[in-house]
Order: sequence, then C-alpha cells, then structure tokens
Amino acid sequence: MKPQMLVLAALSALPGWPQALNPAQVTELVLANHILAHEGVLDAYGHVSVRDARNPTHFLLASHLAAGVVTAADILEYDLDSKPIRADAPTGYTERFIHSEIYRARPDVMAVVHCHAPDLIPFSVTGIALRPVYHMAAFLGEGVPVFEIRDAGGVTDMLIRNADLGHALAQTLGNKPAALMRGHGAVVVADSLHVVVGRAYYMNMNAHLQQQALLMGRPVSYLETEEARKAAPQDGFERFWNYGKSQVDMRK
Repeated sequence: MKPQMLVLAALSALPGWPQALNPAQVTELVLANHILAHEGVLDAYGHVSVRDARNPTHFLLASHLAAGVVTAADILEYDLDSKPIRADAPTGYTERFIHSEIYRARPDVMAVVHCHAPDLIPFSVTGIALRPVYHMAAFLGEGVPVFEIRDAGGVTDMLIRNADLGHALAQTLGNKPAALMRGHGAVVVADSLHVVVGRAYYMNMNAHLQQQALLMGRPVSYLETEEARKAAPQDGFERFWNYGKSQVDMRK
C-alpha cells in the first residue's frame, strides 16, 4: 500500500474522522498540492483548496505548510468564516480568507488556487493586460482583472489577512476564472480541482509566452473572442491532471 493510502487508512480509523473529511477528496487535494509544486506554480508559499463535497459551506485546505510537503494528515476543514472545524487544528494559512470569501461569493466555484508564480507578477504591476496567446490558456479570454489591495485596505503588508480583504478580492474576481493581485500573485478558480490545477499551470505558462512575444517588438496576435470561447474547456484538463499525477507518483 502506498504511503498516502496508509495515512488515509490510519486517519479513517480515528473516531469521527470519516464524518469530518472525505478520504477521496483528501487524496485528490494532496495530489493537487504536489502537482502544482512539482510544476513550479506553488513554491514554499501559495495554496490550493476544494469545496467540501459533503458540505458546500465548508472547504478543505492544508495547514501552514509548503505545498510540496503536504500530506493527508495536514488537510483541515474550514467554514466560510475561515474557522477550522477541529478544535485542535494546527495553524492554518494566514490567507485562507482568499478561499472562504471566494467560496462565499461564488457558489459555482469548487476549487481555488492562490499562487505567486513569477511570470504573472509583471502583468499585475504594468497595466499590460494578461491575454491568451496560447490555446491551452484560452479561459483567460474572459478577462483577467487586477486586485488593488490599497483600494480595499490602504497600505498593508499585501496579505489577505481578514474577511474584508478577502471579500474585496472576491468582488474584483467577479465571475471571471482568474484575477491578478498587484505585486503579489493571482487567484484561479474552477468548477473542479482538476480544472483549477490545469488553469493555474497554463495561466502561468501563458504569462511566460506573452512576455516573450511582447519582447519581440512586433504586434501580438491574441486569441479572438470566439476562438477563446471554443478552446477554453479543453478536456477538463484531465490529460494534464493525469500527467501531473504520473510525475508526482514517479518521485515515490
């Protein structure tokens, strides 16, 4: 039995644990953390969550750890006030309010990624819009707003430390699949964990390609609106999920 499954088996034997967490979701969320870390979307910071399949007013998120070292034992359940359900829960991410407020504002969202991928940062500080140049990132054709934390909280340490800032970010995101955060990073949302992982990866890849195209000093041919609409679904990014899973499994 794989180490991951051994941990789940041990957790499942604890009184009350199955009622608190869904083992299948825990497994997938740990995989999402490791895939995004392996592909360079998440480093020591950033996080990914999923809405609880058993209770849509709760979500699952790791405790305060780098994504690449998250295990099943580190997954916590939160309510939409970002309060852990477990009384003895370890320290959580400071910016868990990003997740809770997006889930509160967007019933359609089932998974959220917050990342600090370097290729995204220039588009958050220059006024140059992040637009799809790559068909795998066609979902960006809906537009990528930029969150300005100073408008919501004045001069801060740039972190989403409370529900008010999380709410302001969710309002900037609106009904879009992603938003940039000025000088900070991005949030990406989707209707499934697999899709949000694919979107987060290809959003970062698109940013890198767009920068390369802009540096060439010639007009850039972006995806047209209808092209973007048709290309956006992909295959639900299932091939990317399976590829990423295979790479993570190879490390064991």
